[in-house]
Amino acid sequence: MQNPTRRRALRTLSAVPAAGLVSALPRIARAAEFSLKYGNNLPLTHPLNIRAQEAADRIAKESKGRVEIKIFPNNQLGGDTDMLAQVRSGGIDFFTPSALVIATLVPVAAINAVGFAFSDYKQVWAAMDGKLGAHVRAAIAKSRLYAFEKMWDNGFRQTTSSKAPVTGAKDMDGLKIRVPVSPLSISMFKGLGAAPASLQFSEVYSALQTKIVDAQENPLPIIQVAKLYEVQKYASLTNHIWDGYWFIANGRSWEALPADLKAIVARGINEAGLQQREDIKKLNDSVVDDLKAKGLAINTPSSDSFRAKLRESGFYGEWKGRFGAEAWGLLEAAVGKLA
Repeated sequence: MQNPTRRRALRTLSAVPAAGLVSALPRIARAAEFSLKYGNNLPLTHPLNIRAQEAADRIAKESKGRVEIKIFPNNQLGGDTDMLAQVRSGGIDFFTPSALVIATLVPVAAINAVGFAFSDYKQVWAAMDGKLGAHVRAAIAKSRLYAFEKMWDNGFRQTTSSKAPVTGAKDMDGLKIRVPVSPLSISMFKGLGAAPASLQFSEVYSALQTKIVDAQENPLPIIQVAKLYEVQKYASLTNHIWDGYWFIANGRSWEALPADLKAIVARGINEAGLQQREDIKKLNDSVVDDLKAKGLAINTPSSDSFRAKLRESGFYGEWKGRFGAEAWGLLEAAVGKLA
């Protein structure tokens, strides 16, 4: 004989419609309707990955599990060139190339890296969150990619040397300096009278140690992590190039999302990007003190002499022609007259 409690429970369940019965049962984890892969070249501890994971968690929650973003950091899916090809083909759904990386596909994307264009972050974000950024995003879209509205920060690049501090353009004359394999960077340092040498980053420390080159340039956190203070004496906060990460999506993957999910994903990624900008600012402030403690002498030169030298050498005129009058006009609207 069934006990009264069990009989009551069975009568209650028999009176519940089938749909209600299903909802009353324990929830079984279901596969996401959209499972998206995101690759990048940075370690998990970098602010970009910390904020990207927060965005992924938020997107999963707000979409009620319909969208899942799986993050593959630290070049797990290949180098920048590999991941750029993969996001174009649909092998991955998201990628965060720096502007100089995506410029190999969309040349105008390098415009934010024009030498000494930006005086500070206020100018950077006015340009890249404004009409210049919109112009670049439209160019990216022509390559079957979707670029989110907010760029993520990679920081200003600074100059280190074993010879002397860089106090003005005159100190660049004849300086043997390592630069990335970037036509824009090579052109800028030649315009300043330096002797740039393009080397892979993996070769930088040994090249400085053996005096193949006397100087190099990178954002401060990279100078810190790569321990370049061991083979350099001076760090000059030249702010000569600002670079950022475009958060891009494969065009087909993006278009496959319904409008409500697009809104959730875009909001999550763009707002995380704004938080990452603040993280990088705080990180840079702390790195200056750390590098000083490690023995680097740090100075902050004015950009005036560098701009004058680049104007005189024809650098700005050349790159105005390469980027086109429209893009250049949008840059100058944010930073003032260059060419």
